[in-house]
Amino acid sequence: MAPFAANDIPQYSIRNIAIWGFRNMAQFVDYLCANGTVKTGTLIAINAEKVMTAEQDKSLRELIDEAEYKYADGISIVRAIRRKYSDVDIERVAGADLWEALMQRAGENGIPVFLIGGKPDVLAETEEKLKAQWQVNIVGSQDGYFTAEQRDGLFERIRDSGAAIVTVAMGSPKQELLMRDCKKIYPNALYMGVGGTYDVFTGHVKRAPKIWRKWGLEWLYRLLSQPTRWRRQVKLLKYLAYHYSGRL
Repeated sequence: MAPFAANDIPQYSIRNIAIWGFRNMAQFVDYLCANGTVKTGTLIAINAEKVMTAEQDKSLRELIDEAEYKYADGISIVRAIRRKYSDVDIERVAGADLWEALMQRAGENGIPVFLIGGKPDVLAETEEKLKAQWQVNIVGSQDGYFTAEQRDGLFERIRDSGAAIVTVAMGSPKQELLMRDCKKIYPNALYMGVGGTYDVFTGHVKRAPKIWRKWGLEWLYRLLSQPTRWRRQVKLLKYLAYHYSGRL
């Protein structure tokens, strides 16, 4: 397969955040892993909540702006792009699905992977399942329970492991901060923040049924499952105002 060039993929601006317009997840994975090699840089999933948080949090906005690959994780972002730009061929790329697709490709091509984050037992289960399901070459791991003093040692372990993909499950913005700092020590990897993906992958957290995801209602499923999330959803009212007033 011929490699993709960056100028083959359009980018769209939502509240001045440049989002890559991959047609679908398959094209995205092919771009990141063209010819058996892996691009370097940082992947950040963009959804409406993150857009609104970044407007109030300057440090998060800087982290987002510095990342090489911002992608439309939320259906609200896809709809905003389709509304703002005409004749757009773009689908939602859910972070959990993208991570699994990258892990499968890593297993097929022998790409070394380093895992960070999660509870010790969940991380161990994640490693076991990745090895059993796709024969992923995991060259190192670290659960999410480490001190600030241990960060430099972790970065050195990642560098010495030769990992080509580093995934970090620590929630936002902790995972973005960690990826930024690690990349300064070891820039030769693709970094991906994955939030609670390890919990979902191992069955500790139930994901929304496919029909809910198909109709862009995963956010509602999460809210119904975790009513305490309502405070996080309030800020989306402002996002909707932006959307319908054409200010995205």
